[in-house]
Amino acid sequence: MKFVFKAFMVLFISLATVSCSDDDGPTAEVNLTAQNTDFDGDVTGTGGSLSNSYTWSNPLTTVDYNMDITTSSGGSFQLILQDAEGTVVLDQTLVKGQGDDSRSGVSQAGVPGDWTVQIVLSDFNGDGSFSISPGN
Repeated sequence: MKFVFKAFMVLFISLATVSCSDDDGPTAEVNLTAQNTDFDGDVTGTGGSLSNSYTWSNPLTTVDYNMDITTSSGGSFQLILQDAEGTVVLDQTLVKGQGDDSRSGVSQAGVPGDWTVQIVLSDFNGDGSFSISPGN
């Protein structure tokens, strides 16, 4: 009986130790909230980095965009748009402590069709959002 009890305790302690992993490392993520005519999303991070690309159909030659951040201790949020031919028509970055915490405007003119939307978060700690819609 003592052997069974000791074996059970060793097994229990081993499982408890293995299941207690450190999941509190830096994270970064993009949550898309609209992907139809408009392309919107939120970004969040706890010091993590990522680069995600998405395809979005733009029937016009420009894009109206808006992006903002609320960061507690740093990082950057970059929005890059490429037209249907792969030409970069917008490349904007918001950095904690450098300039405004929001930006909006109109992209350069490009070719209508399937555009690439790239979101890059670098050491991003906080949250933000972006919205893209076909321009004039």
